[in-house]
Amino acid sequence: MSVSLADTKRNPAIVILDFGSQYSELIARRVRETEVYSLVMSYNTSIEEIQEINPQGIILSGGPKSVYEEGAPVCDPNIWNLNIPVLGVCYGMQLMVHQLGGKVQVASGMAEYGKAELYVDDPTALLTNVFDGSTMWMSHGDSVKDLPPDFVSLAHTSNTAIAAIGSHKHQRYGVQFHPEVVHSIHGMSLLRNFVYNICNCEPDWTTNTFIDEAIAQVRNQVGEKKVLLALSGGVDSSTLAFLLNKAIGDQLTCMFIDQGFMRKGEPEFLMEFFDQKFDIHVEYINARERFISKLKGVIDPEEKRKIIGTEFIRVFEEESVRLGPFDYLAQGTLYPDVIESSGTNIDPKTGERIAVKIKSHHNVGGLPKDLQFKLVEPLRRLFKDEVRKVGKSLGLPDEIVRRHPFPGPGLAIRILGEVSAEKLNCLRDADLIVREEIAKAGLYHDIWQAFAVLLPVRSVGVMGDQRTYAWPIVVRCVSSEDGMTADWSRVPYETLEIISNRIVNEVEGVNRVVLDITSKPPGTIEWE
Repeated sequence: MSVSLADTKRNPAIVILDFGSQYSELIARRVRETEVYSLVMSYNTSIEEIQEINPQGIILSGGPKSVYEEGAPVCDPNIWNLNIPVLGVCYGMQLMVHQLGGKVQVASGMAEYGKAELYVDDPTALLTNVFDGSTMWMSHGDSVKDLPPDFVSLAHTSNTAIAAIGSHKHQRYGVQFHPEVVHSIHGMSLLRNFVYNICNCEPDWTTNTFIDEAIAQVRNQVGEKKVLLALSGGVDSSTLAFLLNKAIGDQLTCMFIDQGFMRKGEPEFLMEFFDQKFDIHVEYINARERFISKLKGVIDPEEKRKIIGTEFIRVFEEESVRLGPFDYLAQGTLYPDVIESSGTNIDPKTGERIAVKIKSHHNVGGLPKDLQFKLVEPLRRLFKDEVRKVGKSLGLPDEIVRRHPFPGPGLAIRILGEVSAEKLNCLRDADLIVREEIAKAGLYHDIWQAFAVLLPVRSVGVMGDQRTYAWPIVVRCVSSEDGMTADWSRVPYETLEIISNRIVNEVEGVNRVVLDITSKPPGTIEWE
């Protein structure tokens, strides 16, 4: 799906057309780091819609296909008649060459993946301040053989004769590497050159700008009507609570539904923090037994998510009758939620999504068709790091703004298999130990998420000369920028040893601790 203008309320200065690259969303983030608003849209976005948006620049993403492959995604060729600067990245560069009269050479065994030194032949325009010999991240099989008219080669690597191209006259550029990834040393310099110097964009996408626009948008959308917010205490819903409180004040009612899957002590902390410390009215609903009973005998993770999501909505509907009436339900949906739950690409021939649906527990996925609320989602155009900045600007303290992400279904999806009260108590205690020791080691803010997972198996152990048969706990610590990709965190052995010893000694029902060292991809951050 593409993100409509109704979602954004302002035209993006830079549009990224997505051809199926795993890095398309990262390109959008990097452009936003220059304080220029960008959005990812489908490669088959019509020329009419692009003209309506009237962007100042277009970036063609990478993709897994070859331009000569049957069914390869292509953009509307009329894009080249818009007189808008275009930057093609990897597949985007090859498609540019192919559509404008050049020739792409299909891979014949000399593919190039990973780090490579870039040798700059033309240090102007796109490659200004991109130092000769700097590292760039390559990932391609096909390569450009013959350039289209008016194009020149701007750079090369030891394996790729044409690694960057440009038509200065028409402001069309292409790179065979990924400037958006952190491995590309001067990638941000290149993107700044395109955004500022070539597209002439102004840095007007700031935190304060977003807050002003979001407040105006909310007020315009809801008018004098009441809004119900599902408050979890995480960064997203907390930021949303502060934003809505500033926008509509007493029209907002926050509802905290204690479904029994929160971390240890969090329900008490949440009520004290919002209701007492910041005077934001929160209705506490104790629904622990209701949720746990609904999951009795449920093993499949997708079924768990759907049951929990549906039950949340049902509780909202029931409680809104008592507290309301309410016309709107506010959700902390983020841009990665939209992307991962729906994808950005639709196959024009089959109508099927090209991007695989990764998660169904996001706010945008799994909502029942008979939902009785209209949705208010002012954060849906932000990445997680942008939400943190907004929260900080709105006055949220670091203990909320810098909290690790926590999934909507809570500990229910960190218990593989059937959920029970015994397992929940066990996991809460183990999870608290993980987070306490990560914090004591001074690592909490260096890690994206640190948590425990309980596996539905038992292993043999020996404790106090007694044979035990108990659950294993998985320790999962990952580093990431936005949750789209992640790597396992290299936690010092000494800290891991303390975590392991504390868990097996302090948590009843556990006799073994293991460490998850899987990145995303190929794994996901959560286990279910």
